[in-house]
Amino acid sequence: MADIEQLAESVDSLKDSFEAHRYICSNQIATAVYLAFHLRKPVLIEGPPGVGKTELAKTTAEMFALPLIRLQCYEGLDETKAIYEWKYGKQLLYTQVLKETVDEVLQGAQGFAESVTRLHEFGDIFFSEEFLEPRPLMKALQEEDGCVLLIDEVDKSDHEFESLLLEILSDFQVSIPEIGTVKAHRDPPIVFLTSNNTREISDALKRRCLHLYIPFPDTDLEQRIIQARVPDIPPELRRQLVTFIQELRDLDLKKVPAISETIDWARTLLLLHTESLDPELVRDTLNVILKFQEDIENVDAEIATLTNHAVRTDGIGVKTRG
Repeated sequence: MADIEQLAESVDSLKDSFEAHRYICSNQIATAVYLAFHLRKPVLIEGPPGVGKTELAKTTAEMFALPLIRLQCYEGLDETKAIYEWKYGKQLLYTQVLKETVDEVLQGAQGFAESVTRLHEFGDIFFSEEFLEPRPLMKALQEEDGCVLLIDEVDKSDHEFESLLLEILSDFQVSIPEIGTVKAHRDPPIVFLTSNNTREISDALKRRCLHLYIPFPDTDLEQRIIQARVPDIPPELRRQLVTFIQELRDLDLKKVPAISETIDWARTLLLLHTESLDPELVRDTLNVILKFQEDIENVDAEIATLTNHAVRTDGIGVKTRG
């Protein structure tokens, strides 16, 4: 297991560790992870799709050599899929066995009261941890050496599901009526929740979390990301494609390309042995970075202008994003 305390001894050491794992991040991101580890607070990560929210949790798990437990949220998600459910098949099997051996169980019982007591003892067994099927949230609490828990796209779940999360996020425990309270082991999980802002997250959930917003990267950061993820791409081509993507994001599109699309495009251009962007090549590979035909058609008229600007610019005065 990695020396987590040493890796997380400072924001700078965390940032360097992320970079060593090819996740190029800002000081703000490294600070959020540093605080999450030392304050034992979940992090709610918001931002547009494809900017590295989920990847942050995955890289943190890899960096700390911890298991990653992921819960993918969706509408209708409830406690039986997220926290726990009972092994009904096993309960029925044991009930049948008890029925077949009830005479043996009650042998020697003195009266009705003692018979009921004996049966009641067996009934309690059916609602013990042996019959419990842990789901991702409970599994995270049961990891003895800790883990990274990713609650992905929490905005796709219902408000009712958010209420189920509150106890886990604030106290790292879950209450089960038949058993009692199940608490995290020695090291509670490092928790990341992601949201694409498709709906507003409740104040109650936000209060229990540190907040981190990951925007689209500026030109310099995006070039560093591409360099880390696609190291074989020529520097000049890397500069051109990042400039093109940055300009593309300023257009009125249904879905602007995110970092994941930039990385895919860089790999595509490398696979095609590209040395420099040209309008025809961009037009042929536009479907890698734009996912809606309407956007592709709208951008088509701008391809020559955007490509020529990307090729001509010398990188001086490139824009940054706050």
